Amino acid sequence: MYRSAFYIVILLSFSYLAVRAQGEGAHYSGSTLSNVDYSHGRLTPAVGIHNIQVFRANREHPALADDSGWTYNHAPMLAYWNNTFYLEYLSDPVGESVPPGQTLLMTSKDGVSWSKKPAVLFPPYRIPDGTTKEGHPGVAQNLFAVMHQRMGFYVSKRHHLLALGFYGICLDPHDDPNDGKGIGRVVREIHADGSFGPIYFIHYNPAWNASNTSYPFYTSSKDKGFVADCNELMATPLMMMQWVEETDRKDPLIPLHKDYKAFNYYHLPDGRVVGWWKNALTGISKDEGRTWSPVMRAPHFVNSNAKIWGQRTSDGKYATVYNPSEFRWPLAISVSPDGLDYTNLLLVQGEISPARYGGNYKSYGPQYTRGIEEGNGLPPDGKLWVTYSMNKEDIWVASISVPVVDSVTADVDDSFISAAAGVNAAGPAAGAGMTGLAAGQLAMWNIYSPLWAPVGLTADKGLVLKDADPYDFAKVERVVPAAGKMQAEFKVTPGQSDHGSLEIEFQDEQNEAAARFSFQPDGTFMSKAGARMKKIMSYHADSAYVVRVSLNVDTRMYTVNVNGKDLLTQLFFQPVAHFHHIVFRTGEARHFPTAESPAEADKDLPGAGDKVPEAVYNIEYLKTKKG
Repeated sequence: MYRSAFYIVILLSFSYLAVRAQGEGAHYSGSTLSNVDYSHGRLTPAVGIHNIQVFRANREHPALADDSGWTYNHAPMLAYWNNTFYLEYLSDPVGESVPPGQTLLMTSKDGVSWSKKPAVLFPPYRIPDGTTKEGHPGVAQNLFAVMHQRMGFYVSKRHHLLALGFYGICLDPHDDPNDGKGIGRVVREIHADGSFGPIYFIHYNPAWNASNTSYPFYTSSKDKGFVADCNELMATPLMMMQWVEETDRKDPLIPLHKDYKAFNYYHLPDGRVVGWWKNALTGISKDEGRTWSPVMRAPHFVNSNAKIWGQRTSDGKYATVYNPSEFRWPLAISVSPDGLDYTNLLLVQGEISPARYGGNYKSYGPQYTRGIEEGNGLPPDGKLWVTYSMNKEDIWVASISVPVVDSVTADVDDSFISAAAGVNAAGPAAGAGMTGLAAGQLAMWNIYSPLWAPVGLTADKGLVLKDADPYDFAKVERVVPAAGKMQAEFKVTPGQSDHGSLEIEFQDEQNEAAARFSFQPDGTFMSKAGARMKKIMSYHADSAYVVRVSLNVDTRMYTVNVNGKDLLTQLFFQPVAHFHHIVFRTGEARHFPTAESPAEADKDLPGAGDKVPEAVYNIEYLKTKKG
């Protein structure tokens, strides 16, 4: 998110030489690496990951987003408290470190349907005219602060929820808000009824105090419980480790005075704490974060200046979620049986939607992932929940099924009409969440569901993919038993035949498709035949089509039967060794960005805030048979 001192990366990249044995600290012993020329990195998808868009930026129509039209949204944080998900993120009008800044909050009961509009948690803050920063020539004049927070929430021992943020100072677009020279950290309580308590400063940086800031100091609160919660927070070293960058570098509250970024941690069964920072830096504490072993770059972990998240999962194992590259894609997960030895690398999010709005430091990709810190709640479904920003523009969450697996053994027999029995027949509406997903009816499916292209279940239509987004699509995929020969049958009803599209692909474990079929916007059902497309038949709106496909990797051939009629025998358009999953997608495959693409978006896309005519596709069932 923000620029870091490059010399730290250089020094720490070799620090593992000081460690006598790789097994003494966290490390990656797997052999899988990602390929940055693909947004999915050619990584095998983990089974049952639901990627849900929480917020879609909109400058043209602010009423459809945050009412302000701000298009830089980033650094989300997540908590689960009072049977509710809480997600805060920072927001700027156009680009990173360009004020004013504010922190917004969204909530959800199930992690699927979120509040329609974010609430302002910490509003823009006016910096006194004449303010300067040591070492910077700029002088504040009609300037607002920018928000920066490496810690978003704290649930106290008496089970009250505190929200936190930091007001930093950027005197120009390349200035750092987390250089220890900002104003200070603010806090407020979130009550069980959803209301907010007053804003207080909980901690000042040098030169700032109650006399020259706009909010009172927390000790002035008449709520003794709130004051005690704040004191409890600051007496907890592992909490204070999250304050390192933003606080004065010599602050006695901070146990480890090093410029390591974006700290998070988990406990091992023996009581030791494993800490993680950006660049896959890691260390171990035996005394709850008061002192640390030498911090080193985790051997064989690939991670750059983007956040890495680690936590213990509900099955007693451990997981890290991060961008395993020098870029901010893909988003992947690695699993460890003991919290130290990470053995695999699987895909969490392999889509990168077009960056609709240009802006300062708006890097491409699903990035800056955070989960729920120890003590900040345990969702009852046992899943691993993370949040991330897409292109520093839109906010997403992902629920990851636990245990984390990448294969299945049983043939697929998914009937969505029966699965959706009792589910609201009105179905999913753009911006209204995805009916039935939270209940687990699609637990074995991977879902990519933007607000304007939602995925959901209805009692009478089954699995529904809608799409009114000019730059994104709905996508679902089902992992199948690995097979060189297989048959698949699905029943699909296009809701229109004059716009929209639905592509169906049979892919291997590295997301390479051998066969692709598509319901085209001109009313034709097509198959990809090498560099060309071959017509299978014409289709009609609201007509149901039972499609049977038989595939054989040895002959590189497949046959297509629609409604009982054999219509096509065709060669694969590229070879695969076997099949791993089937994809349904309301748009074409994307191949941007790559390692050679520009570092960030620098212009706006036309019509970015306008919907297009909605396309709808209903899938009643999917069945597969191996062999």
